[in-house]
Amino acid sequence: MAHPENDPEAPTAKSHRPRKRQLLNIVIPLGVAIALAIVTVFWYGAARNQETTEDAYVEGNIVQVTPQVSGVVTAIGADNTDYLAEGQVLVHLNDVDAQLSLARAQAALARAVRQVRGQFAAASQTKANRDLKAADLNKAQADVMRRKALVASGAISGEELHHAEDALVVAKAAFEAAEQQLVGSRAQIDGTKVSSHPDVMSAATQVRDAYVALQRTTIRAPVSGVVTKRSVQVGQRVNAGTALMSVVPLDHLWVSANFKESQLRHIRIGQPVALITDVYGREIEYQGVVVGQDAGTGSAFALLPAQNATGNWIKVVQRVPVRIALDSSQIAAHPLRVGLSMKVIVNTTKRDGRAVAEKGHSPQSYKTDIFANELANADEMVDKLIQANL
Repeated sequence: MAHPENDPEAPTAKSHRPRKRQLLNIVIPLGVAIALAIVTVFWYGAARNQETTEDAYVEGNIVQVTPQVSGVVTAIGADNTDYLAEGQVLVHLNDVDAQLSLARAQAALARAVRQVRGQFAAASQTKANRDLKAADLNKAQADVMRRKALVASGAISGEELHHAEDALVVAKAAFEAAEQQLVGSRAQIDGTKVSSHPDVMSAATQVRDAYVALQRTTIRAPVSGVVTKRSVQVGQRVNAGTALMSVVPLDHLWVSANFKESQLRHIRIGQPVALITDVYGREIEYQGVVVGQDAGTGSAFALLPAQNATGNWIKVVQRVPVRIALDSSQIAAHPLRVGLSMKVIVNTTKRDGRAVAEKGHSPQSYKTDIFANELANADEMVDKLIQANL
């Protein structure tokens, strides 16, 4: 067995150890210096113009579906996770009562049209009667004038003249009565025609009410989207305003990023934003734009706002929601869901914009057109009823 002192390579190994130590003493400080240099360059080149938070979540419109009339549910046309187009049927309510109400309103309108027609006919008859009384009055006046001339010549007696004068008084009274009857008849129809008569218009309004109520027993999707939070059941009696389910339009989403108050100094409307979600990882990076900051912190609008005047006060850094608009084409290609968490990186290089929205800023517009033709169809029904009874 060879001894270390007799090993010819032992002195050589000992001679290499100081060299390795010298090399490590050079490499390690050099590596640290390079890393610090890289960090410094990154900070001054990019990081100092960025604000980042992971306290951010996808948000969207959660549109509640509520009935406008009361009734018993007879059918449900959608369930959770179903996609629906705007106007698609969601729920049917029992419409028997609504159909009966519509039938009563239609009968009342037909009766009103016929009654108004009778008023127009009565006015014409009253005018004819007035004209007849006017002719009688003219005849009585002529008779009196002739008899006055004949009395002077002795051709007739004075008694006959008195009879003619009495007939003239009666004719005047009859004419005045007929005139007042005509005024009363015309007061009911003056300035109108059958379709614009107040009685007909009132009955037509009842038809429209009943027709719209019948249409509203079929509840349709107010927007296109995915159904969620369905709570309605077949056979359930629901009242107007009861939440039956919700529809979420997943093609219109945004992100609410909660930044610390110390991060808001350089965040401005219009700045570009990069967003990453855990669903797709770093492979998919969404592009967004800052569209505004909320009017206050989350705690300021809480049901029970924080009260810091108690004396036992500890400063807590507050966060303000910043709204970030997403690219609709990216959402279509890589769908998101409401409530997903996001990592948000705001590029604050451009800082000449406003921190909050100013006067004249165009707000988002939300609307639905599913109720636009309710009255149009009702008006068509009313016109047909009136024409059928003229």
